[in-house]
Amino acid sequence: MPELPDVVLYIEHLKARVLDQPLVRVRLGTPFLVRSVDPPLTEAVGRRVVGLRRVGKRIVFELEGELFLVFHLMIAGRFHWRPPGARVPGKVGLAAFEFPTGTLMLTEASSKKRASLHVVRGAAAVAAFDAGGLEVLDADLAAFRAALTRESHTLKRTLTDPRLLSGIGN
Repeated sequence: MPELPDVVLYIEHLKARVLDQPLVRVRLGTPFLVRSVDPPLTEAVGRRVVGLRRVGKRIVFELEGELFLVFHLMIAGRFHWRPPGARVPGKVGLAAFEFPTGTLMLTEASSKKRASLHVVRGAAAVAAFDAGGLEVLDADLAAFRAALTRESHTLKRTLTDPRLLSGIGN
């Protein structure tokens, strides 16, 4: 499963490749990846990526016109950068997002396809994905200690509760 440092690195590397680039085409390997209906994924095509950020363990692409692609890689989801026009791999390929400089491939090496993509409009819709936990990368020791002791749980349950600590998850 991509952990918090992996998600941070994905965003860092994606910024270098797709920021200020238009999304030219989307090819789905499976329709089950997309978990939202309105707005449709087709609305993303032709829009420039104007920002990338993290909400918990989700990777958020901000497109022109306040349209957002919210990805959750779950346990076995991975992004791969491929040459332009690369084909979606058969069994593991979920989707290909084509940009002028290359193709961002989303794969999942698992029989249980858990990775998800939500297409949403507006910052408020993105905020709905935030469970409200402490951003551990920005927290000081006192805030981290307070979050750890806020509720009576086992250590594992506390560390994986996104309402207490954002981005650590399970």
